[in-house]
Amino acid sequence: MHTETHTTARTGARTRPRAADVLVVGGGIIGLVTAWRAAQRGLAVAVADPEPGGGAARVAAGMLAAVTELHYGEERLLELSLASARRYPQFVAELEEASGREVGHRACGTLAVALDADDRAELRELHALHRRTGLDSEWLTGRECRRLEPMLAPGVRGGLRVGDDHQVDPRRLGAALVAACERAGVVFHRSLAERLTVVRDRAAGAVLADGTAVAAGQVVLAAGSLSGRLGGVPPEVLPPVRPVKGQVVRLAVPPAYAPFLSRNLRAVVRGCHLYLVPRESGELVIGATSEEQGWDTTVTAGGVYELLRDAHELLPGITELPLVETGAGLRPGSPDNAPLLGPTALPGLHTATGHYRNGVLLTPVTGEVMAELLVTGELPEHARAFLPTRFTAAAAPGARADAATAALQR
Repeated sequence: MHTETHTTARTGARTRPRAADVLVVGGGIIGLVTAWRAAQRGLAVAVADPEPGGGAARVAAGMLAAVTELHYGEERLLELSLASARRYPQFVAELEEASGREVGHRACGTLAVALDADDRAELRELHALHRRTGLDSEWLTGRECRRLEPMLAPGVRGGLRVGDDHQVDPRRLGAALVAACERAGVVFHRSLAERLTVVRDRAAGAVLADGTAVAAGQVVLAAGSLSGRLGGVPPEVLPPVRPVKGQVVRLAVPPAYAPFLSRNLRAVVRGCHLYLVPRESGELVIGATSEEQGWDTTVTAGGVYELLRDAHELLPGITELPLVETGAGLRPGSPDNAPLLGPTALPGLHTATGHYRNGVLLTPVTGEVMAELLVTGELPEHARAFLPTRFTAAAAPGARADAATAALQR
């Protein structure tokens, strides 16, 4: 393993790299699950992140919605999402045992509803897509929806019940993954990775903002929406990941109002998608806007107003609940809304990013896939459609296939 010394630009001090088999750049839930699974398989793993357990998951609602999250044009992602959803119960049991922490997993199901004829027609089309793809969802009348959730507004026109969509608390999930990583021997560098180290045309670690040089045999870029900003990565290798802003609101459900909502609730209100996620703790999460605003994470009056307005149309009693928190985060969006998993065109550099709306859902399968790649050099078959080399600039389909094959063979 490469062990040369480095001179940092910030201090001029020479530091000896701390060797690892794998350096994971980014300590959100995707980076953490990658580190944990790789450490479990015997690799020496380091993670570089100023605040492990943070990232987009801090403001995510945590719906495990492989079925109701399905969008037209994203059918390719469905198989991976379903595979991850099937893994969740065992994944949760293993993680809770390894960390000594609970993650708030609930097998509560989801009810998706519509308030007017146009939104009902869109929901009907989604139901038809479910049937074409073999997914299990049940169409309900408005009255049947209100029988399940009595707090729903009288104007609800119909809905879909999906029993297999569950939820988890992303903040607790992140904390559990940090604890599991620590117990598995993962080394945390609580500093931002500023520049990739490349030695003899191969990724060999990174230099951190505090001047530490961390050497590694392999590097995983898992920094969410920041993944495209790591210095030292050749431009043609940088993942095409962009930030997509999402604002959320958190309310508290006092005991006198419980149970206010018994399952995840999704809706299309005037063409805008909305979700409400009730936690066992009494928290109710409402989200989320989808805004192409670059790196802005400002919570705006307009964003909060729109969420509360649309939620009020679904559940009029929601205005009686205490407002606990507002927040905004940045989802890592990719050109096709699917993740970038696996080796890049630069030997030794892999990506686990671009999960967009599905980072929490895809956590189990991502950890499994990336650990297999890091240990064996082989990416599992079910993940090969998501190679980062599919976005190689100006490459014809055959050239992209050749690049993907070459990346897997290194």
